[in-house]
Amino acid sequence: MTSDAHDVVVGLGFGDEGKGAVVDALCGAGPVTAVVRFNGGAQAAHTVVDGDRAHTFHQFGSGTLHGVRTFLSRHVAVEPLALATESRALAELGVADPLRLLSVAEDALLTTPIHVAANRTREDARGAARHGSCGLGVGETVWYGLVAAHRPAPGSVFEGHPVAPGEPPPAPTVGDCREPARLRRTLDALARWYEPLLAGGAHGFGSVGELVAVYREFGAAVRIVGDGELGTLAARGPLVFEGAQGALLDQHHGFHPHTTWSSTTPTNARELLAEIGGRARVLGVTRTSTTRHGAGPLPTEDASLRARLPEPHNGDGGYQGSWRVGHLDAVLLRRAVRACGGIDGLAVTHLDRASSGLQWADRYADGTVDLPEGRPGDLAHQSSLTARLAVARPVLHDLPRDADAVLAQLERTTGVPRVVTGHGPDRTAYAVRRPVLR
Repeated sequence: MTSDAHDVVVGLGFGDEGKGAVVDALCGAGPVTAVVRFNGGAQAAHTVVDGDRAHTFHQFGSGTLHGVRTFLSRHVAVEPLALATESRALAELGVADPLRLLSVAEDALLTTPIHVAANRTREDARGAARHGSCGLGVGETVWYGLVAAHRPAPGSVFEGHPVAPGEPPPAPTVGDCREPARLRRTLDALARWYEPLLAGGAHGFGSVGELVAVYREFGAAVRIVGDGELGTLAARGPLVFEGAQGALLDQHHGFHPHTTWSSTTPTNARELLAEIGGRARVLGVTRTSTTRHGAGPLPTEDASLRARLPEPHNGDGGYQGSWRVGHLDAVLLRRAVRACGGIDGLAVTHLDRASSGLQWADRYADGTVDLPEGRPGDLAHQSSLTARLAVARPVLHDLPRDADAVLAQLERTTGVPRVVTGHGPDRTAYAVRRPVLR
């Protein structure tokens, strides 16, 4: 018997909306049995601030500081090296044996240094036309998983990348970490398959033998589970499904080519829930400004906001590029809600910034109020929207300085009630409502 009280948390922007703090708040309001990650991988960066301690969650669920378990579903690209580093950081914050709180789907794809090297090589080759990749190999992991499954012809262009010659080996999975001999064969073959792309490049990936040894230790240290894990967790109580990145970066609904190889809408969470007969309310997270990292359109961008509204836990993304800030964009917000197939409630963060002279755009100067819909995955349509946003001129109005007025405006814009509100970076600044699930 599963609970009907599950929550799905998704971003309504280009990421960085405050999903981690929202998940932490939901887990604090409890009870929550587990946080389920349902997309992305180690590129997620969800910060939770608790007084003088803070942690940016990458693969662990953002309820970990409350002692809530994490389940990495099959839709997550799992990076064991980064996971070990994050586990050590959590232990230093006082979380006892963080890995005991973790279970990982055996069929989740494994992100290896080979994928990271390939990802960065491709992105570097784009020069000024970079897509804005985090450079952590998540997209490459997903792409190769498709190659291994569909086996396109060598030399063809498959999902945007040329296919190397030779027979692609199976895509490595988390379950392979329990079978070192099989994993070694797979990684040896994977390294050979990627040789044409990586030969002589700046991004090496080290020794396959060393990788196998580390992954064997990982396989022994974490619970690697089969299909029944989600149902078992749901039978114990409510779950929070934590999304990574934002709906405006979605591979099927975003603005090509500045998208991620991931379904950042609730699609995967709804699929998982359907398998266990569960229901959930979808909470869309927005903030009182519009932000993004790296390349891509940002119509309301205002460079002065970076200096006026600094964020110590959200700076430049290193490999990905600069942290960018713009005013609240209702056109993009409505687009994100539609991409999600609708939402049931809002989580609004950074309400303490409402009195800082922010503005909001209800339309663009050419009369655009809502961006036209296209068939999901239609890259030509997605590209046309990217070009349109590149020249869009937002019609800006002053954002109300009163937080309640901002919340009322966002409720009118989206047509759903507020559920979680955040008036500052610390977890004590968050409040949770629990309206009836419709």
